[in-house]
Amino acid sequence: MKHRYTALAVLAVLGTAACEPGQLGTTPAADAPADAVSEAAHQAQASAPAGGQTAADVLATLAVKGRAPKTGYDRDQFGPQWADVDRNGCDTRDDVLARDLTDETFKPVTRDCVVLSGTLADPYTGQTIAFAKGDGSSVDIDHVVALSDAWQTGAHRWDEARRTALANDPLNLLAVDYSANRQKGDGDAATWLPPERGYRCAYVARQVAVKAAYGLWVTQAEHDAMAGVLDGCPGEPVPTQAPAQRPTPAPAGYPDCAAVRAAGAAPLHRGAPGWSDSMDGDGDGVACE
Repeated sequence: MKHRYTALAVLAVLGTAACEPGQLGTTPAADAPADAVSEAAHQAQASAPAGGQTAADVLATLAVKGRAPKTGYDRDQFGPQWADVDRNGCDTRDDVLARDLTDETFKPVTRDCVVLSGTLADPYTGQTIAFAKGDGSSVDIDHVVALSDAWQTGAHRWDEARRTALANDPLNLLAVDYSANRQKGDGDAATWLPPERGYRCAYVARQVAVKAAYGLWVTQAEHDAMAGVLDGCPGEPVPTQAPAQRPTPAPAGYPDCAAVRAAGAAPLHRGAPGWSDSMDGDGDGVACE
């Protein structure tokens, strides 16, 4: 059954210390401490777009500059892939799959963390795609604002914690068609837009929201391409929150079924963390139905 996650997490990041110019082009730094990443990721939306604005309005507030050099860019500069930034016990890739797929199945005894299969209504192509873990060529997780683009429009000045937060921000992540994502590569709105024209307004609005929240700039070509798309949908709202995330699992050892349900872990199956035979009144291996 499709899980309806209700806990919201907005991973907008504010002014963390910038790297000194002499640090650019060095080898990637050691992974940022989890506390620093979590702090960066959960600062409230002080610099994110306010509700009620259109994407065109927010685009007008973004700085327009030339692209910084790509020197020093490496995926590792944005921290470990799919870090559990929100500390819910599941990595970010599986969080996004669980959010964006329907009819998901999960690996047993992973507290519904590891997605094994599901169906994607792909926003980039309009196609319906069957996903199976390990197939390698059906579904990708796309960074809506590509990390290389972010590096060249401000992120090269950030610390590791802020870059890790951006790389794992659900507002900047979408489950999409593998081939479309590979075609996009590091492209910005001036070089790539989704083939599904009906999704372009929402796609550009999402890029604008991410760039505004993180203080990234746009190039003139990128600005003009974004403005051209938004001219066709002048009322397109700018997203102000990340899509829903999974609830954080409660620790093992639930005192009763009320605690299991409050943690979003019901029904609880025998062998799962927190299981107790005392909660399985009918002895069928499923508690707190």
